Amino acid sequence: MQGQLTDAELVSRALAGSDAAFSRLVERHQAAVRAFLRRFLGSGWAEADDVAQDAFVAAWRSLRSLKDPAGVRAWLCGIAWRKAQDRIRGSRRGATRDAGWLETVDLPAGVSPEERMALQAAMAELPTDVRACVALCLADGWSHGEASEALGLPLGTVKSHVARGRARLLKALGGSDDA
Repeated sequence: MQGQLTDAELVSRALAGSDAAFSRLVERHQAAVRAFLRRFLGSGWAEADDVAQDAFVAAWRSLRSLKDPAGVRAWLCGIAWRKAQDRIRGSRRGATRDAGWLETVDLPAGVSPEERMALQAAMAELPTDVRACVALCLADGWSHGEASEALGLPLGTVKSHVARGRARLLKALGGSDDA
C-alpha cells in the first residue's frame, strides 16, 4: 500500500503534466492560503477567495520556477502575498481615479466641501461594477443601453446598479431617493 504523496512528489508529477497532481496540491494548501489572505486583506471571504484563485492560477503557470518542491506551501503563500498586494494597489489606484473624477463633477450650487467628501467616500464604497455604472450614467450622461454595451453587463443589471448607486450616494449626502 502506497502512502500519501509528498508535496515534492506531487510537484514532480504536476511538472510532468499531471493536472490531478496540481489539483491535489491546491486541495492540500488552499485552506492555509485562503486563511492567510482573509487575515491579511481583512475584507471578507469573497475577495480573499478571488485572490487565492488568482494565486493558484499563477502558481500553475509558474510551477517551473519553484526551486524547492518541498516548500510549496511557502511558495504558494508568497504568490498569494504578491497577488494581494497587487489587489490593494489596484484598489488604491481606482479610489484615486474616482476621487479625481469626483473633483471634476459639477455638483449643484450649495454643495459644501463636507458633502463633496461624503460623496467621494460613498463613491469609493460602491462595488466596482456599480461605481462604473454610476460614473457612466449619472456623471457622464450615458444611456443605460450605452453603459450596458460598454461594460458588457445586461441592461437590467446596469439599471439596477445605477438605481442602487444613486440611492447610496444620496444617502451619503443626507438626501432621500424620492425620484
